[in-house]
Amino acid sequence: MLFLIELWESVRDFVATGGQVLYVVAIALFLMWVLMIERYWFLTAEFPRMRNSIVASWDARQDTTSWYAHRIRDAWISDAAEKLNQRMLLIKTLVAICPLIGLLGTVTGMIAVFETMANQGTGNARLMAAGISMATIPTMAGMVAALSGVFFSTRLEAKAKVAKAKLVDSLPHH
Repeated sequence: MLFLIELWESVRDFVATGGQVLYVVAIALFLMWVLMIERYWFLTAEFPRMRNSIVASWDARQDTTSWYAHRIRDAWISDAAEKLNQRMLLIKTLVAICPLIGLLGTVTGMIAVFETMANQGTGNARLMAAGISMATIPTMAGMVAALSGVFFSTRLEAKAKVAKAKLVDSLPHH
């Protein structure tokens, strides 16, 4: 329990140093990871059942060679591909937004530095350092959030592409 309290204190100090923009970065990061975990769950647990159902439906068809059969096959593949790529654009958007939110923190931190300079003069280095911390920490947090998202979203996209290719290969068109 003491460990959790110390961890919470560390996070609270980090947010206090970096400013309120870190909450927005945290929300974007949380949403991005929830969506990516959901997509991994779909790829590993839900899609194999869907794939098996489509393959069984195709194998049960009497006609697999006519033009109509090929259109049905294409429709099933298209539907599966759409479900595989669901929410990927939102994940990519969140990845792209994280550094921009960090830059918003940079702007607000620099405004705090300039306000301090205007009110206190350039002699109060401690107050200026607080503003500079507020300017750099959100940028770093936004970049770290985006980097984690880039790596895993790219892997997720590759897995979806492979899953679609395996589905296509499982539905032979004679």
